[in-house]
Amino acid sequence: ADIPVIPDLEDVQEEELAMQVAAPPSVQVNRVLTYHDLDKDLMKYAAFQTLDGEVDLKLLTKVLAPEHELREDDVSWDWDHLFTEVSSELVTEWDLGQSERED
Repeated sequence: ADIPVIPDLEDVQEEELAMQVAAPPSVQVNRVLTYHDLDKDLMKYAAFQTLDGEVDLKLLTKVLAPEHELREDDVSWDWDHLFTEVSSELVTEWDLGQSERED
């Protein structure tokens, strides 16, 4: 019942093609604009002052915060320290709530 069969050459070639991996597409990477570049463009071009030609963004652009005000130092979080700090604050708030109820 199980007679060995010699495979056709076309079948073998199709299997070889199925095992090959296509090369990834090459994409040209554009330069990412910095906050400073975006700020200059925002103030320089009036096109950024409206959205879809209908929504006026002038009020928003006047109150945007500069980059140096938005930057924050990276702070590492330690789970034990963070848990202790939050727990302590919650207990303090609970104690204040209890003392106000008693008064």
